[in-house]
Amino acid sequence: MRALLLALAWLVGLWSEVGITQSQNPRNDYILGAGDVVRVTVYKNPDLTTEARVSEQGVITLPFLREVAVGGLTVTQTEERIANLLASRQLVVSPQVSLLVLQFRSQQVSVLGQVNRPGRYPIETATRLSDILATAGGVTPVGADYVYISKNREGKVKRQVIDLQSLFEKGDTSLDVEIQNSDVVFVPRSPQFYIYGQVQRPGSFRLEKDMTVMQALSLGGGLTARGTERGITLSRKANDGRVIAAEIQLTDKLRPDDVLYVREGLF
Repeated sequence: MRALLLALAWLVGLWSEVGITQSQNPRNDYILGAGDVVRVTVYKNPDLTTEARVSEQGVITLPFLREVAVGGLTVTQTEERIANLLASRQLVVSPQVSLLVLQFRSQQVSVLGQVNRPGRYPIETATRLSDILATAGGVTPVGADYVYISKNREGKVKRQVIDLQSLFEKGDTSLDVEIQNSDVVFVPRSPQFYIYGQVQRPGSFRLEKDMTVMQALSLGGGLTARGTERGITLSRKANDGRVIAAEIQLTDKLRPDDVLYVREGLF
């Protein structure tokens, strides 16, 4: 008898744990919307099993119930609504309804800019910035170290800037914000600087944080035999749009869109 009671207690605990796990399933909190495809099943009533797409009006068509409004409801709320309708119309006694989302289409985010696979992506559950960037294939080599997130909440658009270096390299998880339906994630091109004249590899290069003129010269392959460190000129755009040219030191820091010109030395 003691062994039987212990077994029953273990089973009760197991059932309770399963119930808690199911209630905490994040997919049960998914909000249905137009375009989602669902499968509805009713326990011991296989004739009621059906697959349906949520219409633009937010309804699905089910056997005997016709149209059922589900738009804006979670999966759990939709199961309860269908069960109540079946019971109130005396179609099924104590119905146990289960709903499975086959295709997630209504909840989507846009990922644009310097990612390997830009586009619109469906979100099924709570999704973080790191998740959506991974889904989009990650940031390209010319992508910036920060992203812009545009959030539309109750008709108000708010833009947020996230430093990716602080998120991934420093492990600041507070920056791994939740991405929700209709959010737009934009990865801009990284800041650039330009170098030409007497350098081995003239061209445009990625501007790293706190980069100095000396580091910029190294990216350009260094000076040619005719180049001189005393003849480096910097052209920089001022706030009013004017371009200012000045000679700078090797330890000076560069800004985005700076142009370095290395003059030929006089021999």
